[in-house]
Amino acid sequence: MTTEVTTTELQAFTDDWLGWYRAQEARLADPHGFLAITGLHWLDDRPQRFPDAPGTWHTGRDGVVVHLDDGEELVVDGTPVRGEHRFGVLAERSGVDAVWKDAVIEVAKRGGHDIVRPRHPDAPLRAAFTGTPAYAPDPRWSVTGRYVPFDEPRPTTVGAAVEGLEHVYDAPGRIEFELNGRQLSLTAFPGHGAGRLMVLFTDGTSGVTTYAANRVLAVAPPAADGTVVLDFNRAANLPCAYTDLATCPLPPAENRLPVAIEAGLKIPRERGGS
Repeated sequence: MTTEVTTTELQAFTDDWLGWYRAQEARLADPHGFLAITGLHWLDDRPQRFPDAPGTWHTGRDGVVVHLDDGEELVVDGTPVRGEHRFGVLAERSGVDAVWKDAVIEVAKRGGHDIVRPRHPDAPLRAAFTGTPAYAPDPRWSVTGRYVPFDEPRPTTVGAAVEGLEHVYDAPGRIEFELNGRQLSLTAFPGHGAGRLMVLFTDGTSGVTTYAANRVLAVAPPAADGTVVLDFNRAANLPCAYTDLATCPLPPAENRLPVAIEAGLKIPRERGGS
């Protein structure tokens, strides 16, 4: 009876993981996902033209501006625009997607800099994508930890996949946990959604079987007693694992774990993974 329950639970665990994995891959391979990016263009006060986007672009105190040529059109928030369009001042880590024919022109702010990042469905990287290698899911890599909030959020500066760029996060706390008999902790950053957290980390597999620079793990909101689940089977790659046209953050120094976590997504084939 126990074996049957254990088998059933393992199957449910595997099925849940497969649902997560397929959703990750679908987002990545979306016609306008990160694999569709064809350029990373840094804006300043000089008008610039780019081969993979319409118009002439610049930025300044009042934010990003594009001047479209006659016959050129962008669709912003469902509204066609021609001539001059002002995107305004963008907040850090925010962006606007402007539709151009079958492409999307991402206008965003990263590390204090305004960028234009076109996404074309026929981008070679996307066209050649065959999926991301991953470790088989194993419940032993899903561990219970405890979230310890800081008295006040701590501004934490981290590097980026792009040399010279920095990201600043207000870290709300850390997560303490035990793995393979070792007491460990990870500084947590705000995640996507109310109360959710994310951790950026490296470990003993980084640069061996998993991407060298970083991995990311989403964490559900802590329970009332601070309990959280760290399911390292769902350790994901950031876009910089696939393309040099990404500005991904690097983990803070304290999140470089001294253990090998053989779980989650591996080095993408685009970076020589197998």
